[in-house]
Amino acid sequence: MKRINLALQGGGAHGAFTWGVLDVLLQDEEIEIAGITGTSAGAMNGAALKAGLLNGGRDGARQNLDWFWQQLGAIELPGLDLWLGALPPSWISQGMEASWPFIAADALQRFTSPYALGSLYAHPLRGLVERLRYDLVCADQGPALFVCATNVRSGKARVFQGAEISTDALLASACLPTLFQAVEITDPTTGTQEAYWDGGYTGNPALWPLYSGDLPEDVVIININPLRREALPVTPQQISNRINEISFNASLLSELRAVAFVQRLIAQGVLKREEKRDVKVHRIADDELMNSLSVVTKSWPVPSVLLHLKEAGQAAAKAFLAEHKTALNSHSTVDLSEMYG
Repeated sequence: MKRINLALQGGGAHGAFTWGVLDVLLQDEEIEIAGITGTSAGAMNGAALKAGLLNGGRDGARQNLDWFWQQLGAIELPGLDLWLGALPPSWISQGMEASWPFIAADALQRFTSPYALGSLYAHPLRGLVERLRYDLVCADQGPALFVCATNVRSGKARVFQGAEISTDALLASACLPTLFQAVEITDPTTGTQEAYWDGGYTGNPALWPLYSGDLPEDVVIININPLRREALPVTPQQISNRINEISFNASLLSELRAVAFVQRLIAQGVLKREEKRDVKVHRIADDELMNSLSVVTKSWPVPSVLLHLKEAGQAAAKAFLAEHKTALNSHSTVDLSEMYG
């Protein structure tokens, strides 16, 4: 049995790629998911997986993930998909970005605040996220689940786990401040209300919760935000998107630098393996696909694009297992110095 931890990045509707990766991993009886750390869409994927796993095993987890993404729009629409499904996702994404409705909505977003709606404001995902079974999401059984959000006032990461995970915690983890009002959650220690924004600013995802001694050393990172873009961003939307990608990857790269530093000290004999975790890092991604998509399909789900992302995630996971499955619980398959250098 290969015991692994999953680190699930956020990236809005592009999290459908992670849906596909998880679908394949869950079908492999030789892989046990021991821990999950997630941010934004990654946190929601993790919650849906855990609730389904405890309710119906591996098939239950796959079905719950299917249900969750179908609620977000990953369904086949007869007629519409007949021609949209035939188009490459990159064409759909770039076409939408250049459309007047998106340009107008983007311009409006830059000059207005989510607080402008006052009492009329309602989070569009609350109704769906509330339908997750939190008796299972928060259970001691199954994979340990960690959800990262960013404390607005302190700027520090806040990791929710166990009974702390709630609808508000998941919404906080996915709270982009230009789109949503900050999610307020009462701190059980101080009794004060704290406001939270998207966890991607401080941990996308946070890796340190996985360093517990009862969890395996292998961390499989499922990347949504491309680390590198060759094309220079020139439009306001492209520039804003790349700024977000860089800032949302920064915390992950910082943690990976620390992992690489510890690995070097262990290899040199300066540290003993008993003193520090010798984290083994793996990565599943499709940077070519993510480079071809624009920011618009992160926030405006398109059924054919969601389904294509799932298929791409399935293909990436199958390729990873074919090439690197034997390395799990043995050694890293990522050159960290190249990744963060």
